[in-house]
Amino acid sequence: MAGQIGGFNEFGRIRRVALRRPEAAFQSPAKIVAEWQRLAYTEAPLMAEAAREYDRLEACLESVGATLDHLPADPSLTIDALYVRDAAIVAPGGLILCNMGKPARQGEPALHGKALGAAGIPILGRIEGAGRIEGGDLVWFDARCLAVGRGYRTNDEGIRQLQALVGPGVEVVTVPLPHYRGPGDVFHLMSILSPLDRDLLLVYSPLMPVPFREWLIARGMTLVEVPDAEFDSMGCNVLAIAPRHCVMLKGNPQTQARLRAAGCRVEVIAGREISAKGQGGPTCLTRPLLRD
Repeated sequence: MAGQIGGFNEFGRIRRVALRRPEAAFQSPAKIVAEWQRLAYTEAPLMAEAAREYDRLEACLESVGATLDHLPADPSLTIDALYVRDAAIVAPGGLILCNMGKPARQGEPALHGKALGAAGIPILGRIEGAGRIEGGDLVWFDARCLAVGRGYRTNDEGIRQLQALVGPGVEVVTVPLPHYRGPGDVFHLMSILSPLDRDLLLVYSPLMPVPFREWLIARGMTLVEVPDAEFDSMGCNVLAIAPRHCVMLKGNPQTQARLRAAGCRVEVIAGREISAKGQGGPTCLTRPLLRD
């Protein structure tokens, strides 16, 4: 599998994915105690239970034939390094290393580049200087169309650098994001949008810009709506592991029923330790590298 990267969409069968297990991100109970409040977790995660929850996520990925690339621990990392989506972007030509909007996470992209470069994945470039981008703000619709959320974690200069890296053959659609809970909140474009198939999306429309929602519908997308009661429990943070086959967090029964009614096969995982406390769902926990 060395060097394989591609499938620029968010719904194809996952063939290769980068992860960082809780043991490598949290490292020790003492590190959790030292960091969880500073990083705005709701509670301190429990290491052993987090590992059990993560085992279930990995089993779902392996069930579709995915190869798992485990990213290593490093003393410079915070416990937020569990959420590997944000530090790197898959693009034609290789990996783009992000420049994180959350200051405590700015060391993560270089470590992604070191580990995945050693695994044979080419590094296309990096977002530098005043540019800021986090991976949760990017959604590939196909190899020629990439949507980017412009919010507190991703800025105009980051988007400008991204466009230069992906080149003129890729349309970069900028999506202005709402203020919502302010700059300290964990809010990305993928907080309100999860692709399920080429023409099927899970969305939370109350926080979606009207022009972007209209753009999606004009592209022929069917929208499955997340109910208000299940947005805060990350009902909209759903990972497609294959077309219309997805992984979601336990505790969102209305969304689960709507997904099944739309023809989706749904895997449900517990996520109190690995998701709820740090507000990072299945998409945040994974960096797909190769999809069909």
